[in-house]
Amino acid sequence: MALSILQYQFMQNAILAGLLGGITCSVVGVFVVTMHLSFIGVCIAHAAFAGALLGLWLGFNPLIGALLFSLASAAVIGPVADRGELNPDTSIGIVFSLMLGLAFLFMGLMPGARTEALNLLWGSILTVTRHNIIFLATMAGVIVALVVAFYKEIQAVICHRQVALAVGIPATLIFYGLLFSTGVTVTASLQSIGGLLIYSLILNPAAAAYQLTYSLKKMLLMAAAFGVASCWAGLAASYLLDIPSGAAIVITSAIIFGLATAFSPKRKVKGWRQVPLAG
Repeated sequence: MALSILQYQFMQNAILAGLLGGITCSVVGVFVVTMHLSFIGVCIAHAAFAGALLGLWLGFNPLIGALLFSLASAAVIGPVADRGELNPDTSIGIVFSLMLGLAFLFMGLMPGARTEALNLLWGSILTVTRHNIIFLATMAGVIVALVVAFYKEIQAVICHRQVALAVGIPATLIFYGLLFSTGVTVTASLQSIGGLLIYSLILNPAAAAYQLTYSLKKMLLMAAAFGVASCWAGLAASYLLDIPSGAAIVITSAIIFGLATAFSPKRKVKGWRQVPLAG
């Protein structure tokens, strides 16, 4: 009986969105985790949410606003993280607070019911359209292709950015590219996961994979598998238990992280955090 729902277009769209969003978020999440960019990712996620709300308030496509705000915040955060006179966390915290304030300002200025704004806040994978799927598929294809094409350079930057720069690798360009990729990924997944939850899907599957392997390639594959599993299991839980889909997906990803941590072989290795990522 439960399988009969798969014949409906909205469920097929949701399954595809879970596949594409799970892969894209988790692949980007590996770089966020290994390069210790967690707070930067949170900031970009809230910037995308603020931009989407601006689009709703002014009457243009919220995804355009989300993309512009996320890319703009990445463009600001990059130099701040590199050359800021303040501690990078302090500077990023200021950008984060600005984006959070703008998000609530735009929401407060919106006339009438704020149903669409709340959908962007919490996400609704069951309402994604074919247009959203095409956008997700395009972003997933571009990001995966870039990772494959520049895998060795990215690995070098992750292991030691200054050494990579010294041997001629454009480390700064790659670093900024990873920030922009995070912004694009957040934008692409905003409709299905939600502005307040999207970053958890970026972080949790990647962090789970990080617990289980030293190999960057294996980490990317495992994170993608965990991301897709989180989306599909959360989607099933949402349908069976009648609970919000975005919350179910994030909770599932947190459970996967908890299990990975419990069975992590790294817990028994003293100083494992200092071990470089293998190929």
